[in-house]
Amino acid sequence: MVLGGPALILAYAQRYPDRVSEIVLVSLTTARRSEIDWLYRGVGRFFPEAWDKFRDGVPEAERDGDLVAAYARLMENPSADVRAKAAIDWLTWEDAVVSAEPSGSLNVYTGRPAAAQLAFVRICSHYFSNGAWLEEGALIRNADRLAGIPGVLVHGRLDMGCPIGTAWELTKRWPDAELIVVGDSGHTGSDAMRENVINALNRFAQQ
Repeated sequence: MVLGGPALILAYAQRYPDRVSEIVLVSLTTARRSEIDWLYRGVGRFFPEAWDKFRDGVPEAERDGDLVAAYARLMENPSADVRAKAAIDWLTWEDAVVSAEPSGSLNVYTGRPAAAQLAFVRICSHYFSNGAWLEEGALIRNADRLAGIPGVLVHGRLDMGCPIGTAWELTKRWPDAELIVVGDSGHTGSDAMRENVINALNRFAQQ
């Protein structure tokens, strides 16, 4: 699950609005610490067995603290075996979060090549443990900077890792944005989600 992509797009657009003509965002997140905490702790109430395994992947002394930061430290460990195990533990949790999606598939994250696994977890844990170096809520709070830029937000109703509430909040602060809620989709998408994204891109391309 990637929290950073939409956040990076929004951060760029808010800083350089004159360089952006339109925006299409899929499975929106803004990298708020509250969103990160939900994905790596809060949603564990729906998958307690998997979350316990995720939590047990870090040293015992760190299990009641910041798990994302603990994994970030593991990914910097000089031992390749330690890094590889931490990556698998992290990605196994990511797979669990999307496991209930009707259009999802097995091993979405753990099925990636080993090098891609390590890169994904190292980047995510590093950025998320630092809150993506953004002030909490900044991308929602500064949405007025997107005034005049049309946007389409496509979000799955069943996205448990990145709940739709964030997209709803942003749409209320960004009057030029349209929120399309895809009822049969979670974070990993569906045919209906892909169709909506393609339609939005085609619509902007024709303007």
